[in-house]
Amino acid sequence: MNSKYLDLLAKTYDTEEKVVTEIINLKAILNLPKGTEHFVSDLHGEYQAFQHVLRNGSGRVKEKITDLFKDEISDKEIDEFATLVYYPEEKIKLIKNGFDNTKELNEWYSQIIERMIKLISYASSKYTRSKLRKALPEQFVYIIEELLYKTNDFINKESYYSKIVQQIISLGQADKLIIGLSYTTQKLVVDHLHVVGDIYDRGPEPDKIMETLINYPSVDIQWGNHDVLWIGAFAGSKVCLANILRICARYNNLDIIEDVYGINLRPLLNLAEKYYDDHPAFRPKVDSDEKQSTQEKDQITKIHQAIAMIQFKLESPIIKRRSYFNMSERRLLEKVDYDNNEITIHGNTYPLDNPCFATVDPERPDQLLEEEEQVIDKLLFSIQHSEKLARHMNFLMKKGSLYLKYNGNLLIHGCIPLDEKGNMEKMTIENKTYGGRDLLDIFEYYLRHAFANPEQTDDLATDMVWYLWTGEYSSLFGKREMTTFERYFIKDKQSHKEKKNPYYTLREQEDICRNILAEFDLNPEQGHIINGHTPVKEIDGENPIKANGKMIVIDGGFSKAYQSTTGIAGYTLLYNSYGMQLVAHKHFNSKEDVLLNGTDVLSVKRLVDKELERKKVLETNVGEELLQEVYMLNSLMEYRYMN
Repeated sequence: MNSKYLDLLAKTYDTEEKVVTEIINLKAILNLPKGTEHFVSDLHGEYQAFQHVLRNGSGRVKEKITDLFKDEISDKEIDEFATLVYYPEEKIKLIKNGFDNTKELNEWYSQIIERMIKLISYASSKYTRSKLRKALPEQFVYIIEELLYKTNDFINKESYYSKIVQQIISLGQADKLIIGLSYTTQKLVVDHLHVVGDIYDRGPEPDKIMETLINYPSVDIQWGNHDVLWIGAFAGSKVCLANILRICARYNNLDIIEDVYGINLRPLLNLAEKYYDDHPAFRPKVDSDEKQSTQEKDQITKIHQAIAMIQFKLESPIIKRRSYFNMSERRLLEKVDYDNNEITIHGNTYPLDNPCFATVDPERPDQLLEEEEQVIDKLLFSIQHSEKLARHMNFLMKKGSLYLKYNGNLLIHGCIPLDEKGNMEKMTIENKTYGGRDLLDIFEYYLRHAFANPEQTDDLATDMVWYLWTGEYSSLFGKREMTTFERYFIKDKQSHKEKKNPYYTLREQEDICRNILAEFDLNPEQGHIINGHTPVKEIDGENPIKANGKMIVIDGGFSKAYQSTTGIAGYTLLYNSYGMQLVAHKHFNSKEDVLLNGTDVLSVKRLVDKELERKKVLETNVGEELLQEVYMLNSLMEYRYMN
C-alpha cells in the first residue's frame, strides 16, 4: 500500500496495541448477525404516515415487546407500552393525567424504566457495546449502562440499582429518561433505512420527511421520478420547475413552494389572473376535510393553467433539439387546430374540451410571452437561492443514486427498460448507444453534471433530467409517453392511457429478474429486485411478491391519492439476519388515534425469503468495508511494527 497513506493511518493508530485491538474488534464485528434493513418507498409527502412506520419499525418494535413480555403482561398493556415507545412525549402526558397521586405515578415510572431497560438490552443484543452507547441519550449514558449491565447474582448491589431509579424519579428526570430510551429503541430495531424513491409531490409535507432523513443515523435513497423533477428544477431546468409548480397547484400544495421554501409566487399569480379564468380541469384536488375559500381555489386554478401552458411551451424546444428523444408526438401545442378547437395525436383527431390558450400564438405556439419568460426566470432564480431547498437537494444528491446494489439486492425505484422479448432496451445519446446498467449510469452521469452546473439551463444535461421524468426509455418513468395534456383537454379517456414498458409485465417472470440481477453483477440465486413506483392493487388481488420471490414491489400507496385503487396504505420491507418480510399497512388515520386507542397500521406480514443460515455482517456491504479496514490495518502492522 502507499506508504504516505500508511503514515497517515499511523497517526490514528500510533501504537502496535491500538492496531491489534482494532483488528480484533473489527474481526469480531464481522461475526455478529447482520442488522435489520428497513425499506420504504413512494412516501409522496405523507410525513405523518411515514413517521409512524419509522417509529414502529414496520412492526419490529411491537414484535420485540411481545417476544419479551408476552408471558408477563396483557395484550392491552403490550399495545400501551408499544405506543409509549412510538410517541413517548405525548403518551407520557396522557398517562400522567390518569394518576390520582404521586405514589402511583412513581410506581409506574419504576415499572416502565425497568421494562425499558429490558427492552433496550434485548433490542441491542446483536450490537457492540460501543454502537449501543452511541444510540443512548447522551445525558443518561452512564446511568443507563449501569442499569443495563447489572446482574442479580450480586445481591449486595441491589439497593444501589434501586437508588439510581429512585433518584431519577425524585429529581424529575423520569420523563426525559423514558423519552430517551424510547428513541434509542427505535434506533436499535432498524440498523439501516432504504428509501426507494419518491419523497416529493402529492402529499403536503415532503420537507419534513427530508428533515427526518437528514437526521436519520443510517440511510440511502434511490431517486424516484418526482425526486429527480425537484433536483432538475434546482439544477436549472425550467421545464422541471414548471412541472413541480403544476403538480403542487394540482394537489393544493403551493404552500410547500411559498411557505416552506420561500419562493414568491406573486409574479405567477399576476400573470395567471391577467390571462386565465375558472376551469374545472385545473381546479385543485382538495381533501374532504380541507377548508379552502372560493378566492383561494380560484387563484390556484388560474396559477395551474398558467404554469401548465408554460410547461407545454418549454417542452417543445427540447424535443426539437434532441431528436433522439423520439418525442415529436409530444409537441402538442403545434398539433392543435386553433380555429376548430381540436387536436390530432397519433393519427386520431379529438375535440378539445374547454381549451385555455390565451397566451398561445397559433403561429408560434411554443413561444413564451415576454411576461411568461420573466416569470419563469424569476422563479428559477428564487428556487436556486432557497437555502432550505439547497440543503434538501444537496442531501438528496449525497445520499441518492438511480440504483443501488446492497447486500446482494438491486434497489431501483422504477424499471430497467426492456423490449417485448425481455432484452435490455437500447437508447442512442449523442451517437453512442446504451442499454441496461450502462443506460442508468449515463442517466446518473448527466443528472450529477446538471446539478454541479446549475447556471447552465438549456444544455444536454438539464434536457436529460427532464427526459428522466417523461421519456420512453427513462428508468424512472417507464411508459411510452406522459398524457398530461390529454387529461386536461380531451374527454376521450382512451387518449389518457399511458402504455407501460414491457418490464412491468415481464417482471413477473423469474428468468427475466435473474437476467437483470446478472446485468448488475449480482447473484441471481440469492438476489432480489426491490421496486417502487407502481402502486400494487392488492384490492384486485395483485401480489407484490413476484417472479418466485425475485421481485418485490413495495409501493402499496402511502399517498392518499392512490389508496382507493390499492386498497391499502403502503408496503414496507424488512430484511434481518433471518430473512425478508413484507409488511402491508392499513390507512393511517392520525397520531391521536394511535395514542388514544392503541391502534396500529400494520396489516399482515408475509415471508419473502428465509435464510438457511443466519446471515452475518461478514456477508454484507458493511462487512466488505470492514474487511478493507482489516486489510489496511494488517498492512500498517507489517509496514510499521513488524519490520
